[in-house]
Amino acid sequence: MTMFPYDPALIAAVQIAPRTVADVMHAMRAIDAVCVDGDGLKWFNGLYLQVTQAVERRIGAGGFNDPAWLAELDVQFARLYFGALSAALQGTECSGCWRAMFDVRNDTRLARIQLALAGVNAHINHDLPEALVSTCVATGTAPSRGTPQYADYSNLNATLDSLVEEAKRTLQVRLLGDSLPAASQLEDTIAAWGVKAAREKSWATAQVLWQIKGSRELAAGLLDSIDGLTTVVNKALLVPVPQIR
Repeated sequence: MTMFPYDPALIAAVQIAPRTVADVMHAMRAIDAVCVDGDGLKWFNGLYLQVTQAVERRIGAGGFNDPAWLAELDVQFARLYFGALSAALQGTECSGCWRAMFDVRNDTRLARIQLALAGVNAHINHDLPEALVSTCVATGTAPSRGTPQYADYSNLNATLDSLVEEAKRTLQVRLLGDSLPAASQLEDTIAAWGVKAAREKSWATAQVLWQIKGSRELAAGLLDSIDGLTTVVNKALLVPVPQIR
């Protein structure tokens, strides 16, 4: 699925799985450096980079109970985004929710915020539960409420929500920067999407995955169901806004 001549450079940017938060940001900056404004990937990746920078600053400032756990989550989480992007660009198996976004990243009828939120939706609702389980396995913890790790996870909600709300205001233009109609259904669609509720649901899903992690079949079935629901939401988010006449 080649849409832009620089797609091979995107594949190269995510070829090596990150091991640190610095690695994650290096790959995101490489993606940002080559993407043009008419590529919807630029706007999701840019928002994600802002989020990662905010997390890194708080880790550096000692703002968490278990900074090593949160850093590991950041890395595990980003690997899933990079893996989905690489798979889509190389034409291999990719989850439906990510495919729904990647398939229209060159549709200039869409607004920047639509692509940004579609990426956030796929990443939080589909990828985050899996990343939480992988993080807990790597760190010898469990996705339980009332733990220092859950407190750190929840304390990020305000920061993430602030960045997403700012994106809702600044990215409400088409991919190429053209204005949207003064009133459209898009405002209602994006207003209905919130970070806190999505992340809380992902933690609950991670707890279920943790309980069934001994059964690949059950875990795969649950993730497939989540992918189906998340894909439906993304298709609703990615309906083009009518052109101004």
